[in-house]
Amino acid sequence: WRGPNRDGIVNWLPESLPKINPIVWKKKLNHIGLAGLAASKKYVIVGDRDASNTQDTFHCFSAATGKKLWEHIYPAQGKLDYGNSPRATPLIYEEEVVYLLGAFGDLSCLDLETGAVYWQINLIQKFGAKLLTWGYCSSPLIVNNHLIINPGAEHSSLVALDPLTGEVQWKSAGSPAGYSSFITGTWNGQKQIIGYDHKSIGGWNIETGKRLWKLLPPQKGDFNVPTPIQYQNSLVVSTENNGTRLYEFSNSGIIKDKPSASNEFLTPDTSSPVVIGDRVFGCWEDLFCLDLKNGLKEIWAGEDKSYFQYASLIGSKNGKLLIMTTKGELILIDAKSSDYNVLSRIKLFPKGEDIHSHPAIVGNRLYARGKNSIICIEM
Repeated sequence: WRGPNRDGIVNWLPESLPKINPIVWKKKLNHIGLAGLAASKKYVIVGDRDASNTQDTFHCFSAATGKKLWEHIYPAQGKLDYGNSPRATPLIYEEEVVYLLGAFGDLSCLDLETGAVYWQINLIQKFGAKLLTWGYCSSPLIVNNHLIINPGAEHSSLVALDPLTGEVQWKSAGSPAGYSSFITGTWNGQKQIIGYDHKSIGGWNIETGKRLWKLLPPQKGDFNVPTPIQYQNSLVVSTENNGTRLYEFSNSGIIKDKPSASNEFLTPDTSSPVVIGDRVFGCWEDLFCLDLKNGLKEIWAGEDKSYFQYASLIGSKNGKLLIMTTKGELILIDAKSSDYNVLSRIKLFPKGEDIHSHPAIVGNRLYARGKNSIICIEM
């Protein structure tokens, strides 16, 4: 989810998008899907449903050719808003295994090359959790040989599993789960896991699962979907009822109750912002560029009907911002400009499909999901 550092940043993006047809390969899928794609140099993994819509179906394609290499299929019945397809982006670990999480709580560990199943559990059955309104969405996280998941059960709100066996290493009691994916980092010498439960954001000790701090926002009712971002020794968070905020940490690595800066206009309910340099870029009706060095003040707001209320954002170290819209358009922005500067744009899915799946980039190739297909383009 959002790359190795979960920050949506890649090393490179092009100066402009290709003007001729950039599609290298295209493959059909069964259903519309919400989960982001996971990709490596050899493999592309995408979550889907079978034709009857009663089973989760994960496909593994060759990154080079699009040839289907294997499928992982298991029963997963139920009914959720926005379809029953998986929401969580698969986690590829060291080019050897992949972790797959379905919307109904089925977690699997597979051999990346062959698709052989090493272990599989259901979070609801194993931990006594209740199914979330929109299903399980948080992508699994590996840190210090712990596989971090959030079942959201009373005695197992956050859990660490052995990545190779699926055995429980620790359990942390707490609240029902949120929808955002967790991150890990070090703040003032305290390495920790940071993420949301149903009502609050918090930090947890990686080795024991002890909750280090808990922060309730001023306004209640956030869905807690966008992923938080580490910015230097601070934390950037964005939600629909509380806007975008910058939080500092004490000398012991505990978050301070009051934000050091805030912006009330960037209020995404699902789209995760990115930080490029000292700027935050986020989508809510417009595309916002905020100044982290100047109290999250607006540098510019790009008015464009293409963004509406959601877009997938990917930034680069060479100062570009790539946007995938819900209508299947790819837009390249100059992230260093003093105003809204579109460098180029292309339509990947001409029919204007309702796309919420986050694309993946490896090198100069981008893998994107449309309504009923996955494509690979050369940038």
